[in-house]
Amino acid sequence: MEKYVLVTGASSGLGKATAQKLADNGFIVFAGVRKSEDNQTLEDLHQNIIPIFIDVTSEESVNCAFEQISKITPKLYALVNNAGIALAGPVEYIPIEILQKQFEVNVFGSIRAAQKALPLLKKSEDCRIVNISSMASYGIFPFVSPYCVSKRALDMFFNSLLLECKIPNLKVISIKPGVVSTPIWNKSVDESMKNLELLCEEGKNKYKKEFEFLAANARKNNEKGLKSQDIANLVYKVLTVKRPALSYNIGNDSVFARFMSYLPQFLCNFLVKTGLKKRIN
Repeated sequence: MEKYVLVTGASSGLGKATAQKLADNGFIVFAGVRKSEDNQTLEDLHQNIIPIFIDVTSEESVNCAFEQISKITPKLYALVNNAGIALAGPVEYIPIEILQKQFEVNVFGSIRAAQKALPLLKKSEDCRIVNISSMASYGIFPFVSPYCVSKRALDMFFNSLLLECKIPNLKVISIKPGVVSTPIWNKSVDESMKNLELLCEEGKNKYKKEFEFLAANARKNNEKGLKSQDIANLVYKVLTVKRPALSYNIGNDSVFARFMSYLPQFLCNFLVKTGLKKRIN
């Protein structure tokens, strides 16, 4: 029996690797894109990939995408919420519009997609929602609080969905990767540096050293850490095992972040601040 899966943010990185992994293993994949030029690239990857335009920040776009999906299949097996961005800034000065943008993509966009997907998901005997969360959801990373909080909120919203939802066979899974070698880092640094220009001069001067260090460190992440294929393999696993766990950590740094979150808050804060200070200096 054919199983249809929607993967948002499938133009590159984790989403693209996941779409190909699932297609290679028999799934029919609706690969979410935001640019028409990405359609052909995804179509060329595999005959089981169906590119579909979806901007999760737009109610109209999401409605249109699901209208197209409904014309092809009456039911979905899974939704993979992968679309996301990572923004940075100090809480003391960060413009509220940056926080709103972060939440609009990572949180509201995922909820918007899930609400439209649920009527199709419930028609499957077994259905799943997989959220690509992050080790950032443990909240121990200074200056990227917008990203951390958005991933924590994502996990909390969807756990509430699991508790509330009256679809008996629905499974909701959170995947929390550590650092992944993906273009999101350069994109996020570029976007964040533009946003930081919106800060007042006092804010720019006060945190100049931290900004420079974090930007340089983030760009290094393009070349290190997990591969997109590692995450794609895990998504495939949680879509095929009979009883997936509710949460998966992947990468040593993700496991370490989970461990740090178990410590008393004052001790965790001390270790994070001390470590950051040493690395900057």
